Amino acid sequence: MYSEWASLSAQITANSCGAQCFSVLNKFPASAGREVVVSVVKQLGTNLGITQNAEPSHLVKDEEVKWCMDVICFGLSLPLQEHETIKDCVNVYCEWLTALHPQPRISVPKPICEDANLYARQIINHFHNLFVPRQGESADTIKRQAVLCHRVLRTLQQTAQISQLMDRQTWDTLLLFLLAINEILLAPPTVKDDVGDQLCERVLSVLFEVWLLACVRSFPSPSMWKTLQESCAMWRHRVALVDQWNRVNLALTARLLEFSYGPAFPQLKNADEDGQLIPIGMSNDCVAQTWYRFLRMIGNPTALCSPHIISKSSHFVQWALTHEKGAETHQHPCLQQLPQIFLNAMKGISSQVDAFLGLSKTSLIGLTGGGGARNAISSSANTTAGSTGPGSGLEGSATAPAPTTPTSTSGPPSASSSINSLPLTSMGAGVELAVARPKCNSILHVFHEWLFEAAHIGGDTWRQNRKKQACEASKRPSSMIMEHRKGSISLSQPNSLNDPQSLPPTLTIDKYESGRAEAIGTLCKIFCAKKTGEEILPVYLARFYMALQQCLKITESRECDETLASILLHSSDLFRLDLDGINVLLPGFIAALEIVLPDKDLKLKTQSMVFNRTELRRSAINILLSIMVLPLHYQTLPIRDLTCETSEKMFTFIQLKSRLMNILMNALQVETDAQNTHMLLGGLLLCVQDAVTFEETELGGGNANLSHNSSGVQHHDANLLSSDNAHALFVRATYLVCHRLISSWKTDLNVSLAALELLSGLARLHIRETDALECKRAVKWICDYICYQCSRPPPAHSKDLHSTIVAAFQCTAAWLMQHPYLLQDKDCLQTVLEVVELGISGTKSQSKGTDIPKFKDEKELKPASMRVRDAAENLLTIILEQVGYFPSECGPESISSLLDELALMKHCNSLVPAAAASSEQAIAKFKYFVTENSTILALLEEPLGNDQDPQPTVTLLIRGPFGRHAWTMQLRHLPRSKSGIKYHAVNPGRPIPMNDVMQRLDSEQKNFPDGVDKVQPCVADYSIPTIEQMREQYGTAGIRELESMLENQSIHEKLAWAEADTSADSLSHAQECVPPAVCHEFHAARLFLSHFGFLGFETRNPQNPAEALGNPPQRPLIVLDTKSTAFAADLDRLDKLSARTHDSVYVFYVKSGQTSAQQIIGNMAEEQSASHDPHFASMLQTLGWPVQIAEHSGWTGFAHNSWSLKGTPEEQLKSTASELNYNGSQRVLYWADVSSEIAFVVPTTWNLRYNSDTSDSGSISSTDQIGSSNVWARGEADSATGLAKSKSRNLSLELDTNRRDVKEPVPPTRRKGNVTKPTLLAQAPAKIFLVWLESYEDYLNFPLEDLLAYTRTGEELHTQQLPRASDCHVIFVHSLLSGLLRVKLQGPPGRMSFATPLVDGMVLSRRVVGNLVRQTALNISRRRRLDNDNYQPPHVRRRLKVQDIVQKYKMDLSEAELLAHLFQRAI
Repeated sequence: MYSEWASLSAQITANSCGAQCFSVLNKFPASAGREVVVSVVKQLGTNLGITQNAEPSHLVKDEEVKWCMDVICFGLSLPLQEHETIKDCVNVYCEWLTALHPQPRISVPKPICEDANLYARQIINHFHNLFVPRQGESADTIKRQAVLCHRVLRTLQQTAQISQLMDRQTWDTLLLFLLAINEILLAPPTVKDDVGDQLCERVLSVLFEVWLLACVRSFPSPSMWKTLQESCAMWRHRVALVDQWNRVNLALTARLLEFSYGPAFPQLKNADEDGQLIPIGMSNDCVAQTWYRFLRMIGNPTALCSPHIISKSSHFVQWALTHEKGAETHQHPCLQQLPQIFLNAMKGISSQVDAFLGLSKTSLIGLTGGGGARNAISSSANTTAGSTGPGSGLEGSATAPAPTTPTSTSGPPSASSSINSLPLTSMGAGVELAVARPKCNSILHVFHEWLFEAAHIGGDTWRQNRKKQACEASKRPSSMIMEHRKGSISLSQPNSLNDPQSLPPTLTIDKYESGRAEAIGTLCKIFCAKKTGEEILPVYLARFYMALQQCLKITESRECDETLASILLHSSDLFRLDLDGINVLLPGFIAALEIVLPDKDLKLKTQSMVFNRTELRRSAINILLSIMVLPLHYQTLPIRDLTCETSEKMFTFIQLKSRLMNILMNALQVETDAQNTHMLLGGLLLCVQDAVTFEETELGGGNANLSHNSSGVQHHDANLLSSDNAHALFVRATYLVCHRLISSWKTDLNVSLAALELLSGLARLHIRETDALECKRAVKWICDYICYQCSRPPPAHSKDLHSTIVAAFQCTAAWLMQHPYLLQDKDCLQTVLEVVELGISGTKSQSKGTDIPKFKDEKELKPASMRVRDAAENLLTIILEQVGYFPSECGPESISSLLDELALMKHCNSLVPAAAASSEQAIAKFKYFVTENSTILALLEEPLGNDQDPQPTVTLLIRGPFGRHAWTMQLRHLPRSKSGIKYHAVNPGRPIPMNDVMQRLDSEQKNFPDGVDKVQPCVADYSIPTIEQMREQYGTAGIRELESMLENQSIHEKLAWAEADTSADSLSHAQECVPPAVCHEFHAARLFLSHFGFLGFETRNPQNPAEALGNPPQRPLIVLDTKSTAFAADLDRLDKLSARTHDSVYVFYVKSGQTSAQQIIGNMAEEQSASHDPHFASMLQTLGWPVQIAEHSGWTGFAHNSWSLKGTPEEQLKSTASELNYNGSQRVLYWADVSSEIAFVVPTTWNLRYNSDTSDSGSISSTDQIGSSNVWARGEADSATGLAKSKSRNLSLELDTNRRDVKEPVPPTRRKGNVTKPTLLAQAPAKIFLVWLESYEDYLNFPLEDLLAYTRTGEELHTQQLPRASDCHVIFVHSLLSGLLRVKLQGPPGRMSFATPLVDGMVLSRRVVGNLVRQTALNISRRRRLDNDNYQPPHVRRRLKVQDIVQKYKMDLSEAELLAHLFQRAI
C-alpha cells in the first residue's frame, strides 16, 4: 500500500538519540548538571502559579529561553530519584505548551508565544527523555515516572485538541514523537510492571486518538502512515495494541456505516467513550480513508500465529543473546499471550463484519470498552489481567508461570464471544440481518485474505504449506539477515522455523484454535448473509468450502472442539441459500451432527470451553432440518469429495438417509430443551411424511429400492435401526414419541402439544403395510397419557394441563377415524371408552379389572374441567357416529344431513305449490319437541311422496349439539319383505253355518240343589233370615217392590230373545265377516314418542348429579311453540352453527421486490398468472379440493354463504370473477376432516370490493346471524354464547373458574345468560397467511397490515375490533433453485404460537408442502383455541343455542295438555 513511499523510521531514531544529546549539560559531570537543573528549574517552577500566584516570565529573549530549555532537557533525563526536579521540569514544559492554546498562560515567556510552533516542536522532542525506561529502578519510582508520563500525554493530547495554531510541521513532530515513545516503551519484550507495561495502554490510546485528530487537522503523509504500520508490527506482542486497534476500527466503522448506508441501517453501538474517538468535523471521505488505513495498520493478523515472525525484532534478539541459559527469540514468556492476541484480533474483525451485516449489538462494546467490559467478554480464570486504569485491558504476564492448559487462555474467550456473539436466527429468536447490507463479495474483498488464512491455521493445508516453505528455506544456507530498519539482526534458522519441537508447549498451533474458530465462524456468517439471487465469486466459495472441510474433520476421539462448535453455531442457514456446490460439504456436516446431537453429554475437546450447549444443539438442529429432504430429493446423485480425486470416498445422497434418520431419532431421544424438541418433532413428521409420499408417488407404492428389510420390522431391533423405508420410520417415530411423551414430556405444554400433533399427523399417513398392533399400541399410550394427566394432584390441574388433555382426546379421535378397525378390538375399545368415561365423569367405573363396576347413577360427576368433559363428549360422539362412516353420502363438506324442513316438504304430498313454499310454511307442518334440553326433534307425520305403503310413518329432523340428522321411521309388525301380503280375503273358506234352530227347554230355576231340604240346618243357617222373616220385620212394601223388579226383568229378557231370533244378525241369517277399512290416519308422532320412551312422566330427582349437570329438573319432553315468526330465523341460526371448527388461510404470491399490497394482490389477476412460478399452482392444488361456492355446503371462507343447503336462493348469486381464481367469488380451495374445516382463499381485488360492499350495506343485520369464528371471545363472566360463527363478541360464555383446585369439587355447571347479548370485549380472530416468496428477503417488507383488508370473512362485522397485524400468523414459502422449498414462520410471540409440523427455517420437498402447510395451519388454530379461556367447542355452542331456543319458545304444558297436543294434527 505504501511500497513507493519512504519510511520515517530513521528520523524517529534520530530524534530519540538527539533528544538525549541536545543539552550542553551532557558535557559536564552528571552531578554538576543536576545541580544546575535543580536550581534553575526550581526558580522557573515558582512562577507557574502552582504554589503562589503566577507572574509574567522574566525570559524575554530567544537565547534566554533556549538556555533554559537546554537545562530542562537535561533535567528530564535525570535518574528517577530526582523525582521532584523532573516533576518541575514537566510542569514548566506543560505550562509553556499553552502557547499553542487560544489563551496562553501568563507565565509563558514572550519568545515562545511569538513562535509557538518552533518552541513546541523542541519541547515535544525534549519530552522523549522522560519516557526512556531507567534500568534497575524500584516499582515505586517506576510508578512515579508513569504518573509524570501520564501528565505529559494528557497535556499533549489536550493541546492537540484545542490548539488552532499548530502547523503541519508541528503535527508531524507530535506524531513522530508519539511513535518514538511507543517504540521505546513497547518494542522490547513485555516485562511485568515496568514502565512500558504500565503505560502501554495509555501511550497507544493517545497515539491513536491524536492520529485521528491529525487526520482532520493535518492529514498524515503516506510516509507517516507507512512508519505507523512498520512500528505497529514491532508491538504486536502487546495485548493492548490489538485492543486499541479494535477500538478505533469499530469507532470508524460506526461512522462509516452512518454515511454509507444511511440512518435506517442498524447502528453500531460502541461504548460511550469510544463514541468520542472520532473528532468532530471529520469528513466522510476522511473517515473512509482513515478507516481503511487503520484497518491495514497491524498487517495480517495471522502473523500472530507465528512466534518466529513476531519475535524477530532486535529487542528479542538481544534478549535471546543475553539469556543466561541460551534461548530462542520465540521462547520469550511474553509471547504466551499470542493466542489471546490473535483471538482478540479475530474478534475485532468479526465485530466489524457483524456491523456490516447489520448485526449491531451491545456485546460488541466488550471489545472496545474499559477493562471491566472487556474482561467480561475475553478473560478467563487463568488469564492474567493487569489493570492500570479505566482504559486498561488484558496483558500478558512474563513472570507468571505458563498455564498448563494453554487453551484455557484462549478457549473461554472464544466460547463466550465467538460462540455467543451472534444470536441465532432460528425460531424467530435472533436478530435479523440488515436489509441494505452489502453483498457478500464486498465484505470478502476487504477481509477474505485474513479470514481464510486464519481459518486454515493448524489444518492440513496449512501444514503442507509450512512444509513446503521449510523445504524451500532449507535449500538456502543459514544467514545473518540485516533488517532494513534500525539495523536489527534476525537469525534466520529455517529448520527451527517450522519445527514444532522448538516451540514452547503454550504456543503450539492448536493453542490458536479459539482465533481460528472465530475466523471460520465469521466466514460462515458472511456466507449465510447471501441474499436471493446474489452471486458470490467462485474463488471465494471454493476457498470457503476448503476451509470448512478442513475444520469439519473429525478426530478419532470424536470430540467437539471450538472450531466445530463455531461452525455449527453460525451455519444455520448454509444449506438453504442456494449456494453453488454447497452439498459437497454434506458428509462433513453430517459427521459433525453425529457428534453433537445424538449424545446426551457432549464430549468436549477441553473442559475450558464455555458456551451454551442448548444454543449449539439448536443450531445443529436447524442444519439438520435444512438437509433432511436432500437424500430423497437427489437420490442416487453422487457427492464428490473436494480433496480426493478417486471415487473411493464418493457417497450418493440416498446413502446418507439412514444416517440422517438415526441422528434425528437419537437427538429426539436425548433432547431436554423444549424448543429444540419442538423443532425435532416437526422434522420427524417431515421425514416420515416425505418418505410415505415418495413411496406412493415415485415408487408407485413399492419400496423395493429403498427398504432394506421391511418385513417383520417390528420384531427385530437390528432391522428397525437399519431400515429407513416409510413403514420402519413410522414404527420408530410412533414408538419413540409415545414413549417420551409418557416418560418425560408430559409436564411441558408445548412439547406435549407438538408430540400430540405429530402423532395426529402419523395417524393420517397412508402406509400400505400399517401394522395394526403398532396403531393399537399408540392409541393405548395416548389413553394412558390422558389417565396420567387426569390423575395428577389438584395443585397441578392448571389451564395448561387441561389443554394437553383436550389435545390428547383430539389426537385419539384422529387415530380412530383413520384406523376404524381398532374399535373392532375388544381391548382397544374398552381402553378408549374408559378414557371417555374418565373425561366425562372424572372417574372410571372400574379402576382395576377385578373391581365391581360402578354404575352411572351411582357416580358423582367430577370431570377435570368443562373443557376436558367437552373433549371427551366429542370423542364419544365421533366413536358412535363417525368412525367408519365419515365421509358420509353428503361428502366431507358436511357431517350434518343436507335436508331441512323445506327440502322435506318439497317431497311431501300435501304441499301442492312446492315452488312457493317458505320455511315458515314448512315449519308449520312439523311438531317440535326438545329432549335432554339439548336436542330438538322436528316430527313430520305425513309420509313422503315416494312411500306408497300406508304404515305409521314419521320423518324426524334431529338437531343436536353434533349436527342435524334426518330419519324416516315406520311402525311395522312384519318385516318389510312380508309387508306386501294381504291379511284378508274375499272368501276365507269357512263352512256354511247350519240353520237348524235348537229347541230351548224351559226349566225352572232353582236357587238350591234338590237335596238341600234333607240337610240338617245348623245355627249358622238360621243367621240368614227368610223372606217371611224379612216381611215380618220390615213390612211388605220393600218385598213387593223387589218382586215387581224381578217380574219386569223377566219380561224384558223374553222380548230380547224374540227380537234376536227375527233379526238379520241371528244365526239363521248369518253373513260372512268383512274386515274393517284400512286406516290411513295415524298419530305417528305420538306412537314414536311413546315407543321411544319420551312419554314416561316419571318424577325426576333433582339431587341426582347426572340431572343437575347442565339439565335442570324438568319433563323429558318440552314442546316448542312454532307459531312465532322468529322461530324459523332462530332455527336457521342454529343450522348455521357448524358442528366443526372452521378456519381460513389466505394465500398470496409475492414477486421479487414487491412491497405494496396492490402489487401483491395484482399478481393474482388473470393476465399475471402466466408469470408465476409453476410450483405455486401445483402447491395450491395440494392444499385442498377446488369447490364451487354455489354447490358447496361447508365453510367457504365467507360467513354469508357458508353452511347453506345446495340450491337455496342465496347460493344462486353469480360473480364475474375469473374461474382461474380461488378468491371465494365462485371457487375456493376446501379441506375438511371429521372435526375441522379449512378454506384456502387466494384474494384478488374482488375481495376488497366485496368486503367494503357488505360492510357498507350491512348485509348481515342481525348480531348473531352467523356465529363467531372459532374462538376468540373474551367475555364477562355473566354473559353466555349461542352463536357460532360471526361475531366474536357474541361468543362470551365463560367456564366456571371456581371449580379447579378445590378439595371437594362440585359438579361443574355452565353459566347461562342471554345468549344473544353481545360482548364488547371481543378479540378478533387471528388470520393465517400463506405467502409464496420469489425473493426470500421480501418477507421483511411484507405489507401485512394493508393486506388485512382483503381477508375479511364477514365475521368481523359488528365487532368492536378488527384483526391486528400483530396477531397474524404468516407461513412464508420460498422456492430454492434446487426445487426445494424454504419455510419462514412469523407470528405473535405467545406461549403457544408456533405449531408443528412446519418449523422456522425448515426445507421441504414439493411433495409434502401442501399437506404440511395445511396441518400447520390447523394446529396453529387449535393451539389458539386451547389457549383461549373462553373458547367453547362447536357442539357446546350448538347446545347453548338449543337452550336459548327452549327458553324463548317452550310451552309450559301439563301432562294432560301434552298428551292432548299430541292428538292434534299439524296444519
